Amino acid sequence: MILLLDLSYRAHSLSRDEFVGPIAHIVSRAGLEWEEMHFSEIRSDDLKGAIGIILCGTALKDNLFAARVQEFSWLRNISVPVLGICAGMQILCLVFGGTIRPGCEIGMTTVRADTPDPLLLGSPAFQAYELHSFTCDLPQGWVVMAVSDSGVQAVRHPTRPLYGVMFHPEVRNDGVVERFLSLCQEKDR
Repeated sequence: MILLLDLSYRAHSLSRDEFVGPIAHIVSRAGLEWEEMHFSEIRSDDLKGAIGIILCGTALKDNLFAARVQEFSWLRNISVPVLGICAGMQILCLVFGGTIRPGCEIGMTTVRADTPDPLLLGSPAFQAYELHSFTCDLPQGWVVMAVSDSGVQAVRHPTRPLYGVMFHPEVRNDGVVERFLSLCQEKDR
């Protein structure tokens, strides 16, 4: 089962349809089961049975998750693959000692893959959709996998299967999510 975490300001907000729903569709299309939870409701028992976790994005001005970073401390000890999308990448950054700062971007951007990684297979550059109010200053040791003219677009933990992307692969580039799901299945074997 893939656990999808809604990072919106409240459970069942309209943002759910825009940011969690499309990810759920990609997971279903891949033939995997999924469960959805709001980040404020998650307990350690909810993590059992998950072969991967996706921290979904939020609306542009929806940044409550950043004020409640302590609710994500379980990420420090998680052993299954995690993909943080936009707000999810910001949470990964904060939990592991990085920072976020204002950096609003909306629309298409060219992303350049700098470090080879299975998550970003394909051409060395691709178009991606961005929608965020903050950008990340990475935790020490994290690997930058891709950048745009405006900054870091994809990262990974140096030793664990923890990934973050600032762009929204559910809008364009759903192959990033599909490759993450393949990674989850490989780790589960």
